[in-house]
Amino acid sequence: MTAKTLLAQMEPLGRESYRSVLRRHGAHEPCYGVKIEEMKKLVKGIKQDHRLALDLYDSGVYDAMYLAGLLADDAKMTKLDLQRWVEKASRPLATSTVAWVAAGSPSGWEIAQVWIDSKEERVAAAGWSTLGSLVSIKADAELDLPALKRLMQRVGKTIQAQPGEVRSQMNGFLIAVGCYVLPLTALAKEIGEKIGEVTVEREGTACQVPRVPAYIEKVEKRGSLGKKRKTAKC
Repeated sequence: MTAKTLLAQMEPLGRESYRSVLRRHGAHEPCYGVKIEEMKKLVKGIKQDHRLALDLYDSGVYDAMYLAGLLADDAKMTKLDLQRWVEKASRPLATSTVAWVAAGSPSGWEIAQVWIDSKEERVAAAGWSTLGSLVSIKADAELDLPALKRLMQRVGKTIQAQPGEVRSQMNGFLIAVGCYVLPLTALAKEIGEKIGEVTVEREGTACQVPRVPAYIEKVEKRGSLGKKRKTAKC
């Protein structure tokens, strides 16, 4: 299977209605408008193929770049690969595909620290999303809890002064820590209470930013606090 062959298979699966939705959320062109469930059907027939994933991402087609994240072997992603991916990504890819793959890579924690300090909104948002994804899949024993605490406190002090997408991903990071890292759940709720409502204007979309304490409490009622995920990808 080559990237060219797979692109030819993907294009007819696109739908203009879904393409319009993706564009409103910040997807770049070219974009076929292939739904995620259709991509996952393709993944089942291919399994993991890292070389194909890299080639698909380099195609520049939005849908192919998303699919690349599903096919990539995260353990083989180098810091140079991740940096190249985030630089090529539009906003929705930076905070989903790129962040998920980065979280599963050996360099995830290190590169996220660099990204969150970026002056580029998209890159900084990718960094916070990577951190949120990372805590969802790593055992607490593998996490640097004091460092996470400092990051949470940074969120509490600076979130409202950040650009919109960075605010959203900082909020998501705080939720992720509260839901997946039991020793820090109480602190996440406390900081979330102080932050209050986080608003992000996304023209043409109905996206809302969840309140941190309410979201964590909902997960708590389900009995799911602390239950890690096998992968950040979805």
